[in-house]
Amino acid sequence: MVKSSLIRAAVQAKNRAHAPYSDFRVGALLLTKNGKAYSGCNIESSSYGLTICAERVALFKAISEGEEGFQQIYIATDHEQFCPPCGACRQVLWELAGDIEVIMINRERKHRSRQLSELLPDAFDGQFLEGK
Repeated sequence: MVKSSLIRAAVQAKNRAHAPYSDFRVGALLLTKNGKAYSGCNIESSSYGLTICAERVALFKAISEGEEGFQQIYIATDHEQFCPPCGACRQVLWELAGDIEVIMINRERKHRSRQLSELLPDAFDGQFLEGK
């Protein structure tokens, strides 16, 4: 269930983004299965490889606080289109959060929902490293 308060929180996280190089601000709000929310924003570095996306910030904050079991991630941008997570975030979300619902929020605060498995079909994960 998409809640307007969660959309507002993702937009607030976007407003805290540090994006002086791309000016592409992203906010994320990760919701646990027990209803706790963790926010994140993208944080850029002049060494672009050291930049971190909002989705991973939110997920890493939650995991570092001992959370496990996630249900949704809200992703807000200033773009007119619905912006999905980048490939790196899709992979990390798949491995650490599973097949969660991804709610993408555009600049008009409209939203579109997809399951992560729709955004990352035939995902690679730890099962392939088990030698089976």
